[in-house]
Amino acid sequence: MKIAVIGGGAAGLMAAAAARETDPSAEIFVLEKNDGLGKKVILSGGGRCNLTTGMHDIRTVLTKYPRGGKFLSSALYAFGPEAIYAWFESHGVPLKVEDNLRVFPRSNDGKDVVRVFEKLFRASGIQVLLRSSVERIEKTESGFSIVLKDQPEPLIVERVILTTGGQAYRQTGSTGDGYAFALSLGHTLTPLAPSLSSLETRETWPAEVSGLSFASARLCVKTPTKVQSTGPFLFTHKGISGPAVFALSSLLAFERFGKDHPLEISIDLFPEATTEQLRRRFVAALLQTPKKQPENILTSLIPKSLAQIAVREIKLGDKRANELSKAEILVLVTWLKNIPLHIVARGTGDEFVTAGGVNLKEVDPKTMESLRCPGLFFAGEILDIDGFTGGFNLTSAWATGRSAGEHAAA
Repeated sequence: MKIAVIGGGAAGLMAAAAARETDPSAEIFVLEKNDGLGKKVILSGGGRCNLTTGMHDIRTVLTKYPRGGKFLSSALYAFGPEAIYAWFESHGVPLKVEDNLRVFPRSNDGKDVVRVFEKLFRASGIQVLLRSSVERIEKTESGFSIVLKDQPEPLIVERVILTTGGQAYRQTGSTGDGYAFALSLGHTLTPLAPSLSSLETRETWPAEVSGLSFASARLCVKTPTKVQSTGPFLFTHKGISGPAVFALSSLLAFERFGKDHPLEISIDLFPEATTEQLRRRFVAALLQTPKKQPENILTSLIPKSLAQIAVREIKLGDKRANELSKAEILVLVTWLKNIPLHIVARGTGDEFVTAGGVNLKEVDPKTMESLRCPGLFFAGEILDIDGFTGGFNLTSAWATGRSAGEHAAA
């Protein structure tokens, strides 16, 4: 049995490892156009590699995928976060679960994750062909013919596992080549869009508080259907970013907006409190120091830099706190519960994941084998699967990669 894994990212690495475990005698090739394996894996999590989630309930984990959750069910029940954690620890990578349920190597070095596979491949005879650019894949009667750039002879194999990733992190080689291969072998693609990006606002004042972060806020967008996300976020020089923003951008992956057609967004800095509860807190602080400026009273609720912006945006002028009317106090508190912004662009260079990909109706979710081209398997981001931040995208890559590798070698 000859198996070619095209793409040396997370899904490809796990697919090759699983194929070797399943068939120790198989001849396995990993074709990677970069000069090293796992470039995107190493970059993920700020270089620390958030390789899975600390969540163990698979049903809960599946809710973290805006697209592809149902398809992922079989793969995750077979090789979910707990199994992924155990696999890496058994292969010499001690892990830790941080407070936000993100799992990292204890070394905080993503290179340790990739080294596991490099050692395993060397020890088990998996052939890694670096700087190998695939030009086309042709289906033959007995398998596949893979034409490589600058190679006189094609690579002939019986099974192909396509794990070329999406279009995010283009500097790592994820340039969407696999989509063309999938199309040439009879598959169709769903629309593609960037996901998990920061968002840029029409308003310029966020730049004045760039870097200011909040542990929990609720972000809501006015679309035909209400879209919202709750979690940490921060202001940036161009708008907003952080986990809650990434999740929101994922839910809005196919929403069209721009300077001429902005999306209205509101930010609730106090999602656990009602407007009335917040009003009472402000009034209580006001009664203690009635002659202070409103922005100084607000510092009991929010940082002064944002309090100054709130007073300016609401146009309260130079009034002292005890000069505010009941209506003005309500407007001020309501602003904290509904900070209005207009989204005009996605943050360039911040896309971690591509939404969309190979149509899942054309792939067997139990084996990852193509329903249109026998012997062809898919895994990872090339599929129409994407998750929120928190280790969910690497989790799906490991799970689908393992399924594809096991069944390709069976």
